[in-house]
Amino acid sequence: MALMHEPTAPHHSAKDALRVLESVARHPAGAPAAGLAREAGLAPGRLTALLRMLRREGYVEQSADGAWITGDTLRRLTSAHGRDRALREKLQHTLDRLRDSVGAAVYISRYEDGEVRVTQYAAGPGTPAVNEWVDFRSSAHATAVGKSLLAQLDHDARRDHLSRHRMARLTSRTITSDRLLLSRLESQPPTVPVLDLQEYAVGTVCAAVPITAGASVGCLAVSLPVERAHRLRRAADALNRHAAPVLLSLAL
Repeated sequence: MALMHEPTAPHHSAKDALRVLESVARHPAGAPAAGLAREAGLAPGRLTALLRMLRREGYVEQSADGAWITGDTLRRLTSAHGRDRALREKLQHTLDRLRDSVGAAVYISRYEDGEVRVTQYAAGPGTPAVNEWVDFRSSAHATAVGKSLLAQLDHDARRDHLSRHRMARLTSRTITSDRLLLSRLESQPPTVPVLDLQEYAVGTVCAAVPITAGASVGCLAVSLPVERAHRLRRAADALNRHAAPVLLSLAL
């Protein structure tokens, strides 16, 4: 399966953050910011912003003398013991925070073994999750999640997926033409959120942004009741701005 993904701002941020973490890890006794900037090849202002994000996420800590050292979250995620549980807990904490920040249900999805899978989500009384009335695995053509994942595959992989899942009409807005869907996926800019405007379910709108890490295809998504559709674009933009911590967790 080949990918069609192009780097986006969150991916660049995650890549830069990984370079900073590698530099911090080389100095168990701690490293000053100036030294980290030189090692990572980053401007001081850029490094400051990344260190702020990394400290908020628990990946680094600052000692009493101002030096930067590895944080507890990084140690747990890079440990051979309990890593899967630590990663799931970290991602859930990030999703919960995103849900509260954007005021919408938030989802992490992956394309695994040729299928769409929603692996984790955060919802609440005021931010209800989408009612999965049709299995997400068979409705990629109608959901923001599915279209975002398919958009990151090459043409042959997309056609293979659609050959295994009939494009059923779920609402009056659902695209059922594979030619039309493939054309839209082909022209989808990687930096623009993929939208579902009541294509999967009447009364619900969704948006998704890519979070591909290495050879793994994934996305972050939000859903809102249709009466809050005017907030969808803002929620998707906020999701894109905060995707770097999720990417970083998956890349470690």
